[in-house]
Amino acid sequence: MNMHTNLEGAADETVAQPAARGGRLRRAAWVALPLVAIAGVYAFTQRSAPAVAALGLPTVTVSTPLERQVTEWDDYIGRFEASRSVEVRPRISGAITAVHFTDGQVVKAGQPLFTIDPRPFQAALAEARAGVASAQSDLALARANLDRANRLVEVDAVSKSEVDRLRAQVQAASAALAGAQARVRARALDVEFTVVRAPIGGRVSDRRVDPGNLVGSGEGAAGTLLTTINALDPIYFTFDGSEGLFLKGKRDGEAKGSPVEIRLQDETDYKWKGQLDFTDNGLDPKSGTIRARAVLRNPDLFLTPGMFGNMRLSSGGTVKALLVPDTAVQTDQARKTLLVVGKDGTVAAKPVILGPVIDGLRVVRSGLAASDQVIIVGTQMAMPGGKVQAKVGKIAPEAQAAAGPSAPTGQPLAGQATFAR
Repeated sequence: MNMHTNLEGAADETVAQPAARGGRLRRAAWVALPLVAIAGVYAFTQRSAPAVAALGLPTVTVSTPLERQVTEWDDYIGRFEASRSVEVRPRISGAITAVHFTDGQVVKAGQPLFTIDPRPFQAALAEARAGVASAQSDLALARANLDRANRLVEVDAVSKSEVDRLRAQVQAASAALAGAQARVRARALDVEFTVVRAPIGGRVSDRRVDPGNLVGSGEGAAGTLLTTINALDPIYFTFDGSEGLFLKGKRDGEAKGSPVEIRLQDETDYKWKGQLDFTDNGLDPKSGTIRARAVLRNPDLFLTPGMFGNMRLSSGGTVKALLVPDTAVQTDQARKTLLVVGKDGTVAAKPVILGPVIDGLRVVRSGLAASDQVIIVGTQMAMPGGKVQAKVGKIAPEAQAAAGPSAPTGQPLAGQATFAR
């Protein structure tokens, strides 16, 4: 009995031992599995690290600057003015009987504008002519008396003193006739002035006096203002320039006859062409500016005095310039720089002096060579001193609706520029 019991116990122990070993193996396997996974991930990352490092350098697009002939302009704002302006005032006093124009009409020189009642002046002219006839009669009588005296003096019938008196009467009668004739011319002018004519051609303003009103003559503003006339072809464009622009223009050779282009407030193109006509003889000590003027043809009289315009004046003529995309320009505090790539792929920053923008391209005045490889795309991925992988691109103008902006803050005044035609 005891032997049987011991055999059963031994058998149970023998069966339990393999089961226990199996459970320990399973637990060990579950513990080892995460460790193997962690080891695999670590090994994978260690193998991947060189691959990430080998992904390469940042890729940028580079190009040499675009070389083009450009014309640079200085910018001004000014106002149109009439080339001639006249205040029409009467030269005689009287009543207005007729007006011969409509308000705002374009008139020609010599065209009748107003009529002043001519009757008093016609009467005065008739009186003056009568005075001429009387003076002519007196002169004829004096000459006849002098002729008779000259014949009698030969036989001593008339004294020489009487002959001298008669000769003086002839001279007095001649002077009286000349005076009477002058009065006729003066009265005839008064009759002529009863028709007020346009002294110049141009656009007339509205009438300031209606028929039936009395007007008075006088010197300057003492006379009654009837209307005004502005000559519009040609027309002037006046503007003020700063001392800096004046000096720049002098050094660039700007003078009378330099070409100008003007655009109106609602225009995008500089379609109005003219020439510099006048520069004042001194700067205004209060504002530090100098007044100048351009003259333009205006055959259809579209341009009107008082209109504002943006003018550009050619500065220095046509020059060869280097251009880069305006988006390639970097700002380093107060400096403007361009990123260039060397032969070994190293990035360097070049300080530059900039000019105006032409169709999205910025003029580079100095600091850049024609052979430099400028980064035009990918500037945000390049750092000075670092290396990049460069691919070649091309710089081309971009069509824009309006003229480009002037030079950035901190740069010399740039104005505008256009490609040479």
